[in-house]
Amino acid sequence: MTKADAPIAKTAEPKRTPEGPQSSQWADRYDRVHMQVFGRPGRVMDHGRGAWIWDLDGNRYLDMMAGIAVNALGYAHPAWNKALTEQAGKMAHISNFFASQPQIELAERLLDLAQAPEGSRVFFANSGTEANEAAIKLARLHGARMGGHPGRILALTHSFHGRSMGSLSLTWKPAIREPFQPLVPGMGFLPAEDGDAIEEAFAQAETSGEPVAAVILELIQGEAGVLPLNPDYVRQVRELCSRHGALMILDEVQTGMGRTGHWFAFQDHSLSGGACPDVLTFAKGVAGGFPMGGMITFGPGPSGLLTPGMHGSTFGGNPLGSALALTTLETIQREGLLERARQMGERLRAGLTDCGNPLYNEVRGRGLLDAVQLSAPCAGDLASWALDHGVIVNAVAPDALRLAPPLIIQADQIDLAVDILSKAPVSLGKGLRQDGQ
Repeated sequence: MTKADAPIAKTAEPKRTPEGPQSSQWADRYDRVHMQVFGRPGRVMDHGRGAWIWDLDGNRYLDMMAGIAVNALGYAHPAWNKALTEQAGKMAHISNFFASQPQIELAERLLDLAQAPEGSRVFFANSGTEANEAAIKLARLHGARMGGHPGRILALTHSFHGRSMGSLSLTWKPAIREPFQPLVPGMGFLPAEDGDAIEEAFAQAETSGEPVAAVILELIQGEAGVLPLNPDYVRQVRELCSRHGALMILDEVQTGMGRTGHWFAFQDHSLSGGACPDVLTFAKGVAGGFPMGGMITFGPGPSGLLTPGMHGSTFGGNPLGSALALTTLETIQREGLLERARQMGERLRAGLTDCGNPLYNEVRGRGLLDAVQLSAPCAGDLASWALDHGVIVNAVAPDALRLAPPLIIQADQIDLAVDILSKAPVSLGKGLRQDGQ
């Protein structure tokens, strides 16, 4: 057993893994050639296995973010690697003039997992942003069909739906939206969970002659700090959309593919209140690390809106990505990872709740999409401290950490993450981070 492979001992002070010379040198090279949209990388990584990832200096990290909820099967899962090799040996890409067996089988599988009715359809893209762009175009067509006007698309405050011009127009955070204004017209925001506001928006739209074509929402607002919506509010949105002929679009880019302990979050009635979408977008974990996203339309109505030539994607649904997505979904089912996501999520939330660290005010989430509400706006310093001590977490807000580990994570790894995070120094909350801690 190598030093890197050896288990991390639970000691009074968790072992530090500071940035080494290899990571530092390569990060300098990164800075010289990459646009600075992400800032300086925290480490330069080399390889991973399971829930662990190693940097170029041989330091090992427990990845409690899974590439931002992407690596559902962790790193180098044998089934995923086998599918990659076999499909790459056949064909990786063929263009959308042709189809492949994996592409067709994957669409069938997704419709089955979503329990979509007869006449439902799938569109494949490469990312969550592209999936939401497709949904925006679908909503425009729906609005025009309703009354000759494309109508309005409503999103919620604190939403995040992407960074392209269309999806950005439905993303709430002013810091990333306002520099690019004017954005796509016909979009609007409503205060999340304000039932009166959405009732009024529909009423005003009817009288203005510009009806609501669609409402898009996340059942758990991930980028806002993993904030679940009230299921009663979700039911209200569903009823309003049905009454006024608008589409209800669920953005399940982050919550789908088993992340919350269900194939899709809307199948958890404690989140959706039993409401079913007209359109659902997905991405992130679907192909276990390979770029893929898409849209599911429920029933023949929305499924018939896009006709040949109206939309497309060069790489969407390519054989390689489709084969990897099929394998990811099959592995989630075969290994019982939905149940594991529920169990490990409960273990993680309970552990952090009971750890006694005064920095942690509240722990919330579903399955393996969780957040820790902090008692001070020190999330950035705390995430850096955790990285230095071998755990990868995400400062999703100034006062909140997000955790979204691989679905294959083990109980002892959850306990190790809790053990390390429990030792975070309270001084971080006072703005007194000390490199030696």
